[in-house]
Amino acid sequence: MISGASSSSASASSQHSYNALLLCVAGLGGLLYGVDIGIIGGALPYLEATSGLNAGQLSVIVAAVLLGSVISTIFAGLLADWMGRKPMMTLSGLVFVVSIPVIALSHGYGPLFVGRLLQGISGGFIGVVVPLYLAECLASTNRGKGTGIFQWLLTLGIVAAALIGIYYSYRVEAVARASDAAALFQVKDRAWRHIFWISLPPGVLFVLGSIFVTESPRHLFRAGHRERAMAALLRSRTPAMAELEFGEMEERSLNVGMPDGSGQKNTESLFRRKYLIPFLLACVILFCNTATGVNSIIGYNTSILLQSGLSDLAAHWGYVIFTTVNFLMTIVGMTLVDRKGRRFLLILGSTGLMATLITIGTLFWKTEKSNLECRGAVQSLVGPQQELILKFDQPEADRLLTASGHEDTTSLGAHASLAVIYSYGGFTGATTFVRSDDPAAEPLRVTRASSIPATRIEAFFKNPFSDLDAARTAPLTIERARIGQIPDRTHGYLVALALFAFIAFFAVGPGVCVWLALSELMPTRIRSIGMSVALVINQLVSTTLAVLFLPVVSKYGYSTMFFLFAGFTVIYFITATFFLPETKGKTLEQIEQHFEALGS
Repeated sequence: MISGASSSSASASSQHSYNALLLCVAGLGGLLYGVDIGIIGGALPYLEATSGLNAGQLSVIVAAVLLGSVISTIFAGLLADWMGRKPMMTLSGLVFVVSIPVIALSHGYGPLFVGRLLQGISGGFIGVVVPLYLAECLASTNRGKGTGIFQWLLTLGIVAAALIGIYYSYRVEAVARASDAAALFQVKDRAWRHIFWISLPPGVLFVLGSIFVTESPRHLFRAGHRERAMAALLRSRTPAMAELEFGEMEERSLNVGMPDGSGQKNTESLFRRKYLIPFLLACVILFCNTATGVNSIIGYNTSILLQSGLSDLAAHWGYVIFTTVNFLMTIVGMTLVDRKGRRFLLILGSTGLMATLITIGTLFWKTEKSNLECRGAVQSLVGPQQELILKFDQPEADRLLTASGHEDTTSLGAHASLAVIYSYGGFTGATTFVRSDDPAAEPLRVTRASSIPATRIEAFFKNPFSDLDAARTAPLTIERARIGQIPDRTHGYLVALALFAFIAFFAVGPGVCVWLALSELMPTRIRSIGMSVALVINQLVSTTLAVLFLPVVSKYGYSTMFFLFAGFTVIYFITATFFLPETKGKTLEQIEQHFEALGS
């Protein structure tokens, strides 16, 4: 009896240690995904100052991660089925590790582009394979916690990127006050390289961790390795739980296109309701998750806070607080997801997102409704070289307003902001808001070199329908030029608080549950391919919003963008409330049976 109890205790300890290893690997995967998203934000100002790249090339460097991610996401499911989940995790980590020295040691556009493309490829693989692996490996009792840790460390990666960026911001500011231009250039050049080098150790740890975990039991079972599948289940479950899940896998094997006892495969159509309903449900959730605007709000957070009335330093610290709230509230979501359930958290989160987005939109609408159009006055400032260089201070603001026929605007000019939409041929751009009350602000610059892509490849990704040759000789046209009142600090603090509430609701609900919904809803037969398709949709939505954000904000104001995000969140709420089943505590086979019953 003592020997049996000792053996049972040792087995439980081994299972606990292995589950901890799985959660650690999941967290490192999420950390790398977060670093992919956030690392460029802190490095970009110093890269722009020292690399010699023009604005078009810099935009491609920023977007290369997204391009690589879309490419790899398309093939991630197929490769995961062919190679296995474990080898794909190792490969994704290795690609990330290789990308860092390629970027940090680069001198010129080509190596930077290749390195950032590799980062994106790694991120696309990780976004599909790690949640897929966790869903197939973890028991139903802690599957939510495992995927939550992936999201938690993802938010930590974004926080770390923000803190690293502000650390180097202070260092560069100190050198700028005490040193000459050459020393400042060297500090900025080292800064963006160090920022990338700092992200290398998590990649190495992820590769090492992925080597020591076993292959997914469900992948092994589908490949015909039933003994190895059972052994993989026993590493993370009690014998009773492993037997139960193995029995469910065998029971389902005849209905998901796997070889049956006679070696035949199920050839039923993939367009049956039992496949289509969960696939479409996962796609809608992934679409709405991004359509809440979370990626745009993260990416433009500092600009939003500046335009809301906060100072430059307050806006940057507001972004740090914003990312920290995201990180901390993800912990809350992790503790609730296996207790309250996925559906409850998605309903709670989408309700809070609707309320906060409408609040932010209303706050901006109250200040933006008095914006004034000065397109003609700004167009008159375009020089013979078809470029616009405008120092927007109080006298210039007053002059533009007067030239546009707006009277009694002296008080507006003292605290005004200007946003311009412009075009060269078919290539349209938008400036960020510049403020008349910022004496250190750089002049607003719109030039052909910074607006027109240098190559046809860049032109295709910026606007595949435009004529690059015609744009190279087209005049600069000012489409819109809007001057508005900068709100006071109280308005800025209200917007900041609403943004903090927005990210808190997102983190506790959609942030944690979206990866679970993606991996749990997909039936076994289409899980890997379906996850790839859904994530590609997610990334296309993110790309579209990123492209539209500045032009829409410049033309119609932040209020329009936030009300648009709120509209998509209504769809999210309806989907979660009326169509999403609760998957808490259910095995993947039980979830699949639910949708099969709906389709019968």
